[in-house]
Amino acid sequence: METKKVRRFGNIVNDIPLNYKFILIYIVGVLLPIMVINLVFLDRISDLIKSREQQNLEISLERARKDVHDFIEGGVAVSYTLSADKSLYEMLDRTYKDSIDFYNTYDEQLRDRLNSYMPVNNQIERISVFTNNTSIVSGGNYQVMNQKVWKSEWYKQTRASGNRVVVTAYRNSENELGTSSIPMLSVVEQMDNYSSLNKFDKLLRIDLDLSEIYDIIVREKDYLSLYLVNEQNQIVMSADGGYQRVTDEPYPLLEQLDDGQQEDVHVVAVGTANYLKGWRIIGITQGERLTQAILDMQLYAAVLATTVTLLTSCFIYVMLRSYNYRVKRLSRHMQKVSNEKFELIRIDEGRDEIGGLIHNFNRMTSRINSLINDVYKLEIQSKNLEMERVRAELNFLQSQMNPHFLFNTLNAILVVCTKNNYSDVTDIVKSLSKLLRRLLSWKEDVVSVQEEMSFIEMYLKIEKFRFRDKFDYQFDIDEQALRYKIPKLSMQPLVENSCKHGLQTIEGLGIIRVRAAVQDNRLQITVSDNGKGMEAAKLKGLLSAISTEDSSRANIGLRNVYRRLELNYADQVRFEIVSAPNQGTVVSFGIPLKLLEQISPPGNEGNL
Repeated sequence: METKKVRRFGNIVNDIPLNYKFILIYIVGVLLPIMVINLVFLDRISDLIKSREQQNLEISLERARKDVHDFIEGGVAVSYTLSADKSLYEMLDRTYKDSIDFYNTYDEQLRDRLNSYMPVNNQIERISVFTNNTSIVSGGNYQVMNQKVWKSEWYKQTRASGNRVVVTAYRNSENELGTSSIPMLSVVEQMDNYSSLNKFDKLLRIDLDLSEIYDIIVREKDYLSLYLVNEQNQIVMSADGGYQRVTDEPYPLLEQLDDGQQEDVHVVAVGTANYLKGWRIIGITQGERLTQAILDMQLYAAVLATTVTLLTSCFIYVMLRSYNYRVKRLSRHMQKVSNEKFELIRIDEGRDEIGGLIHNFNRMTSRINSLINDVYKLEIQSKNLEMERVRAELNFLQSQMNPHFLFNTLNAILVVCTKNNYSDVTDIVKSLSKLLRRLLSWKEDVVSVQEEMSFIEMYLKIEKFRFRDKFDYQFDIDEQALRYKIPKLSMQPLVENSCKHGLQTIEGLGIIRVRAAVQDNRLQITVSDNGKGMEAAKLKGLLSAISTEDSSRANIGLRNVYRRLELNYADQVRFEIVSAPNQGTVVSFGIPLKLLEQISPPGNEGNL
C-alpha cells in the first residue's frame, strides 16, 4: 500500500511541468526558508533585545540606588563623626556669661569646626547645630531653638520618628510669611552620646545638596523615569518634577499604579539602615525605547529579506530562462526528428548538461543523416565487408592492449638493437621494459624509498635519452631513509612535472635533484630543478588547485600525490612548493617517521 502511494506521488511529481517545478523549488526551497528564518530570527532577536534592555534597566536602577545610597551615607558618616565629638558637646553644653564670652569660644573653637567637613564631602550643602542653650548667640552654623524651629517640618518629623538618626525630606520656607518654600533633604541626629553633657538638647542637621541627587536621577532618564520616594510615599525627586521649584505645595504623593503597569515599574529600596526604612527608588520603563529598538530590528530584517528575495528571484529567473529556452528548442527539434526531419539546432549550446544534450543531438542528427545515406547507398555485400573490417580492427586493438604483446614487442626491438650495437636505444628499451613491468607488478600500495628511487632512476634515464646534453639529474639519498615505505608513485609525478614544465623551455643545462633524508623525526623528500620557475600569482593558483577538489586535468600529477599523502597521513604531512621566476622550483613533502612502515629486516642499500 505504501509502495503504491509512493509511486502515485512520484507520478504526480513527474506530471508537473519543469517550469512549475522550478517555481515550487524556489518557493519551498528559498522563499519559505527565508520567511521562517526571518520569523525565528526576529522572535529570537526580540527576546534578546528585551533581555538586554531588562539588564540595562536593572543596571541603571542599581547604579542610581547605589549612588543615592552613597550620597546619603556620606552625610550620615559626617553626622556620626560630629555627634561623637566630645569637645563640641562641651562647648555647646556650657553656659556663657555673655555674648562676648561665646564669641571668644566661637572664634577659637567653633568657627570652622563644622565647615571643615564640607570640602571633602561635596554632597553636603550646610551643617547646622540646634540647641536650647540660650547663652549661645544664633548665627552661622549654630542656632538656638525657637518657635520657628519647633514648628518646622523637619523638627516635627524628627520628633515623630523616635529614631536617633533621621533622613527627612521637607520644604523650608524662604521668607517669614511662608508663602513659598524650597525642597530640602537633611540628615538629623540627636546629639546625646554623652550622658554627662546632656544639660541642653542638641540636634545636628546636615543639609544635603539635592542637585547631586537630581543629576543621578536625570542621568538615567534614557533608560528609566526615576522617582525618589520617602517613607510617606511622597515623591521627593524626579526627572520631570526637578527639585528647584519654589512653591508652597507639599510633595506630591505617588499614585497607585494599575495592574497593567506593574510590569513596567521597578522598585528598589535605597538602603537597609533604620533611618532609610521606607525610602525607595521607583523606575518606570520607557516603553518607546524598547519598541523603537524592536521596530529598528524588524525594519532591518524586512530590508534584508526583501533584498535576498529580489536577488534570488533575479538569479532564478536568469537560470530558468537559460534552461527553458534551450529545452523548448530541443523539444521542438526532437518532434521534427519523429517526423523524419533531421534539422540541426543552431543556437549557442553552452557547456552545461543541456548544452551537452544539444551538442549530442546535433551529432546524432548528423550521424543519422549520414547513416541513412550510407544505408541507401551500400549493398549487403559492402555491409558484410565493413563488418569484417571493423571486427579485425577490434581484434587488433585488443591485441595491442595485451601487456604481454607489448613486452614481446619491446623484447624483439631489444634483440635487434643489441645485434646492431644500438647501445643507447638498448638501454632505453631496457629501462622502459623494466618500468612497465614494475608498474604492472606493484601490487602493494606502499613501497620502500629504495624501490621508488629505482623506478625514478629508470624514468630519468628515459628522459635523459630524450633531452640528451640539455638534461642531467642528481641523487642525494640518505641511507637511513631507504628503509622507510611511502605510497608508490609519490615521487615520480614530481620528477615528471619538473621535466615537463621546468626544463623544456630553459636554455643551458637543466638539472633535476632528488633528495631523501631523515630530519627532525621526519622523512623529507625533495625534488628541485633549475628551470623557469613561476610567478607568485601562478604559484598561489597552483597551490589552491592541488589542495581543492579541482576537476580540471591541469596539474593532475601534483594533485594526485597531494591527495594520496593527505589520505594516508591526514594533516600530519607537510607539502610545500617554493618557486620564483628564473630560479627554479622546489617541491617537497615531509612525513613523520612514526607514521611510516619500515622494510623488515632493515636493508643495507647504498646511495644511488
